[in-house]
Amino acid sequence: MDLKDLLKKNKKKSTKKQTAKNVAIGAGIGTAVGVAAGVLLAPKSGKETREDIAKVTKDTLENVKDGLNAAKEKIEDMIKKENDCCCCEKETAEECVCTEEEKAE
Repeated sequence: MDLKDLLKKNKKKSTKKQTAKNVAIGAGIGTAVGVAAGVLLAPKSGKETREDIAKVTKDTLENVKDGLNAAKEKIEDMIKKENDCCCCEKETAEECVCTEEEKAE
């Protein structure tokens, strides 16, 4: 594997990481905007609406944290799989046909 291929592979990895990060951020923002619009447009009294906003905000934050943690775990798994196959010139770990002995080298 020459330097050009290595740089190309590293660029591909960083692009995948950035894409996953952007998707997670977009999902969080979209969820927050949707929840806010739903709560504010509901026909309730001011006190009930404020209570609902506080409750929904808390629930939404928990959901976003859970989603981000799940995304982080998936990204870490993808990185681990990519790093596991460094003995051949395949683009992804799924394409790797190396034996365990070759991977250990």
